[in-house]
Amino acid sequence: MLGWFRKLLPREDRFFDLFERHSRTTVGGAEALQQLLQGNDIEHWCKRIVDLEDEADHITAEVLLAVRRSFITPFDRGDIKDLIQSMDDAIDMMHKTVKTVRLFERKEFDPLMQEMGGVIVSAAKLVAEAIPLLAKVGSNTVRLNAIAEEVMRVESRADDLHEQGLKDLFRRHGASDAMAYLIGSEIYGQLEKVVDRFEDVANEISGIVIENV
Repeated sequence: MLGWFRKLLPREDRFFDLFERHSRTTVGGAEALQQLLQGNDIEHWCKRIVDLEDEADHITAEVLLAVRRSFITPFDRGDIKDLIQSMDDAIDMMHKTVKTVRLFERKEFDPLMQEMGGVIVSAAKLVAEAIPLLAKVGSNTVRLNAIAEEVMRVESRADDLHEQGLKDLFRRHGASDAMAYLIGSEIYGQLEKVVDRFEDVANEISGIVIENV
């Protein structure tokens, strides 16, 4: 009964514009991270990610303010907060990777790290596809569920690359250069966590679908 009543009330659809802006910003961050991992013009791409992370923070703040000010929201207020914060966590983790790269002055990146960069872009683009579909959850349920499953597969691929990367690092540096191993494993771990955060977004989207269909 409550769900039927909510459908009759006017909604604050500005949330969807903000979600889409954030998802586009996050895709930009993922693409910049992919370029960074190619080892070309590293400082340029580091700065690009930092700037996009700052932009994403401002969008997140707008969403949280709108939640407090809006009388009617398109879905549960808690779900809105959890969704935008999980999206923001993904680009925050990209920023953490930048900090590690700058701290240790990394100039070259392993092929498996570069492959993880491509996986991150795939996850970001899947989320960016899903976000506009939330405006009409009922008619987009099948595709939203399919996207969530695709993100899970992407996350599984990232786990495999992370494991392979650590094994490769240990084989090359485990007995001869502990610092190289530690720095490399830190970067692998952060890249894997970026994809984990996209999985969190997919889980939030799945929860919204369940609650609103």
